[in-house]
Order: sequence, then structure tokens, then C-alpha cells
Amino acid sequence: MSVATKTRPQVATMNAVHDLPVLVARDEGFFKDEGLDIEFVTTPGMAQSTTSHFVKFDSVFDRPLDSVYNEGGIDQYRMCEWGIMKRAVEANAQGLRGRKIVALGASMSKFAIVVARDSKIYEPEMLKDKLIAVTPNNGSDFTTLKMIEGFLEQKHVKRTNAGSMLKRLEAVRDGKVAAASLMEPWISVAQKWGLRILIESHSTRAEAAGEDLDGETLKKMFNAQARAVEKIEKDARPYVHYFIRETGGLLKPEEFQTWRLLHAAPQPYTRERYDDTYNWTVKWNMTVPGATYENTVDNRAWK
Repeated sequence: MSVATKTRPQVATMNAVHDLPVLVARDEGFFKDEGLDIEFVTTPGMAQSTTSHFVKFDSVFDRPLDSVYNEGGIDQYRMCEWGIMKRAVEANAQGLRGRKIVALGASMSKFAIVVARDSKIYEPEMLKDKLIAVTPNNGSDFTTLKMIEGFLEQKHVKRTNAGSMLKRLEAVRDGKVAAASLMEPWISVAQKWGLRILIESHSTRAEAAGEDLDGETLKKMFNAQARAVEKIEKDARPYVHYFIRETGGLLKPEEFQTWRLLHAAPQPYTRERYDDTYNWTVKWNMTVPGATYENTVDNRAWK
């Protein structure tokens, strides 16, 4: 069936830190309550301990989630705000399947930069010219820059790729890199291993969708996520298992730091936020210049 004639939305799920409201809405039946019949497509993510996925600093569109989207295998997905911005802008520039930012996402859960227990680095300034392991052009990369730009000049911020969250934790432990940028559940794993948190920050996600997914359907999807957010914010403990599974047994439920989770209902993506985020992304050479709010954002769920 072609992308244009699909009647059943295909929604990506990847890392729980991005997708928890979607997972909860799915399992609690909230999408069905909205009258939606959704196919959930699981794609590899860097949070899974078992992932063999290794990304590069060049084309993001060769990665599993993006490849599936470009081939029509999914219609809607979410990841870090800046990663969605980059993909929406550069898909247009490269003539790939179009996607637009359709909401400010529901998850604002934390990222952290960690160092070894015996590291002589005690403040972000001390990471000058030191290697920080990130996922290139994804949330850990962008959030690292956001956290550290107040401490170091751009030329002194050095990021590298050490693989999955588990692999970069091992790289810190083994002294192969000075620090690593992590999201949950791997911040909790780092604490269990005795690593030190240098700095941490909330990191907002954004939602992307193709033009064939209509506003009414997106509205229902976001309503279901909003209901899930209410349950998560009331008590996240029943949903910790989504994160524990990603660690492959390295973490017990009681060792997961639920207080780092933060969620709110999806919201329209404003012009002011676009201007701030896009201009910042261009400043760091993380995407191409020349995009506009009109060709990057579509708040059709609220029209």
C-alpha cells in the first residue's frame, strides 16, 4: 500500500525516554479510546543494551528510524527537539520524504554528562578539549552542547562517538573518553556504577509527521498522550519496566531514578521557539541555513 493511500497510521517507538507517553497510551488503551487503530513500529535505539546500531557523524537519514520513515514504513515519530529540527529542515533540502514539526513533545526527561569516579574533572570547564562521548546529531549531542556552551568556547568542545549508551559508559569507566552524555535509564546505571554526574539538564522532545497524517488524527494521538502523561506524572513507578528492559538486567526497578522523568501534554510548536531553536542549531553548524517556520512547522493538530 502506498504512503498516500494508507488508512492505519504507523507510529515509531524507540527509546523509552522519548516514547514513554506513547507506550503508556498504547498499553492503557488510550489510543483506542480516541477511535484510533495504530500500528506501532519498533526501531533500534541507542538506549538498548543489545543494540548493534552504530551511527556516524554524517547523514542522519541512513539511520534505522530515518530510513524506515523515508521508505514509508512509519508516519510519525519523536526524538530530541533539535534532532527533529535537523531532520525536518534537511529532508526538504535533500528532496527526501517530507516531514514537519507537528508538536512540542511530551517528554522533558533529563540528560546528564558523567565522568569516572576518580576523574580529576570537577566542573564543566575542565572538559576543555576533552572527549565527550555522544550520539552524533541526536539528543545526547545537542543537549551536551546546550549544557556546556556557557562554560566553554565552541572550538574547545570535543565530541566523539563511542557507540550505545552502554558502550560509552564502559568507555568512561575504562578511561577511553573523559566523559559521556547519557539519558535514562543510563544515568541511573552510571550512578549504580559509581560514576559522577558533572552536569544535567532537562531536554525537550519534538514530534514529527508526514503530510499525509491529518490534523484530526494527530489531535487524537496527542490527546491519548496527554492522558498518559497524567498517569505518569501521578506515579511513574508502574512504568519503570520500560526502562529496566533497555538495560538488559543491569538495573533493578528500585535502582531507577524516577524523579528525573518529566512529562507534559504535547503543545503547538510556536514561531518564537522555532526561531530560537533553529538559529541555535545553525550557530553550532548542526543543520543548514535557509529554512523557514512555514516550511518546517505545521501545528495542524490545533487548527
